[in-house]
Amino acid sequence: MSQLAMFAVDWLAVGLLALGLYFPRHRRRDLVVSYLGVNVGVLAVSSVLSSTAIAAGVGLGLFGVLSIIRLRSTELEQHEVAYYFSALALGLLAGLASPSWISVALMAMVLLVMYVGDNPRLFRRYRHQTVVLDRAFPDETALVAHLEQLLNARVHRVVVQRLDLVNDTTTVEARYQVPNRSVATDLKAVDPELLSR
Repeated sequence: MSQLAMFAVDWLAVGLLALGLYFPRHRRRDLVVSYLGVNVGVLAVSSVLSSTAIAAGVGLGLFGVLSIIRLRSTELEQHEVAYYFSALALGLLAGLASPSWISVALMAMVLLVMYVGDNPRLFRRYRHQTVVLDRAFPDETALVAHLEQLLNARVHRVVVQRLDLVNDTTTVEARYQVPNRSVATDLKAVDPELLSR
């Protein structure tokens, strides 16, 4: 397989990642541009460096430096970080590896993992959010009971971020599980097509 064919495979793979998986599920245009741009940039630099004797070390260093720069520039959610690293990995696989079917198979594996791992049907009943309550809850048992009633869900974990006894408020991060009927209603309200996927 030629280097140009590897470039085409990379462009197809990052197109599927950004436009076929990420954007239809999360609808953030700015990150689509970021994923495409980072992938092509890493592909270009790594393909030039692949002819040197220190290609592997430089590739890993490039991976780390780009990750630090990008991840420090804005706050990303965990699934967005996963897409970001996938775009980087695709570019490195296409640029540094000698053109082969093994590289193509590894790129396909990255796409498959992202497809399955970020599928809306996987763990769809589990949610998390930060909630500001208009009461101070120093007792965790009372806090969990109040959240379960408020969210109409089973609370699995709470992390109190701020307990303000003066202003009588509690800020908490809650991880919870909604009942089955709520999932179908929520998905239908967001996008009726999600139920048919």
